[in-house]
Amino acid sequence: MASLKKVIRIAAPPGAVHRALTDPAALRVWLAEHAEVELPNRYEFWGRFTPNGGAAHQRLRHADDSSLRFDWELDGQPTTVDIGLAADSGDGGSTLLTLTHTGIIGWPEVLTETGDRGLMHTYWTLSLANLADYAEGREPSPRCDFTTTTFRCEILIDADRQAVYDSMTDPEQASRWFGVKLENELEPGGRWAMGGFEANPDPARIVDIQPGQSLSIDWGGDMVESWELADSDGHTRLTYVHSGFDETNPPFSGWLGALSGLAELRRFHEVKNWRSRWVEVRLDGLPFELVTND
Repeated sequence: MASLKKVIRIAAPPGAVHRALTDPAALRVWLAEHAEVELPNRYEFWGRFTPNGGAAHQRLRHADDSSLRFDWELDGQPTTVDIGLAADSGDGGSTLLTLTHTGIIGWPEVLTETGDRGLMHTYWTLSLANLADYAEGREPSPRCDFTTTTFRCEILIDADRQAVYDSMTDPEQASRWFGVKLENELEPGGRWAMGGFEANPDPARIVDIQPGQSLSIDWGGDMVESWELADSDGHTRLTYVHSGFDETNPPFSGWLGALSGLAELRRFHEVKNWRSRWVEVRLDGLPFELVTND
């Protein structure tokens, strides 16, 4: 069994973050379709935005003003989630949230094994990004619907279209906001290597590119990632799609990772003096050189 750890900086005081974590109405906005909380006895969430969400599978073990601990049955196996909140001494008014999840699947097994435990790395990245946006008064990003194999979303970014395009295709900029090293060759048939060319000798390939407007990438295994940018009343509308995959085994982990990346892309353009929220990201077995926290 493996574990993960994520530390995220949220520009809101600990009390506000705690309310967002424990108010069932708030949870229904940023985390789950359904949520019921009765501290210190009950902390449950389920529905279409939750892996194995047909029913609640959480059991609360501990809750106070600065921490939560609950068991979560995934793939018929027990796992445990711990969440802790602390005031960020280096950034007045902010909160450092630390989440650990034990009993899951580590790297590189998450790339090949199916099951809900293999989703937790990207599931929590998206969920915590949405928690941070909610606590900071920003609109959360689209959530992953585990009841459909249609992977399509639209987001509106308060930035110029060319600036958004450059930030998605320039390796230096994209590596900063996505948090993973990128190297690419911006031409049809060119390589698109997450982790860099050396670490990724069999990278994705660019299928189509329209400078300033759109890009399509073939990830192999009949999975194509496509995005298109359009001007929209002084903003940029980004339409993002994953297609061509085996619908009997949909790549939810990759879609979760893409959605969490789009959440940070929006912040990259809209937050003054942007810096990555992520203070620490660990998954057992994940090579440190793949992560590029700013």
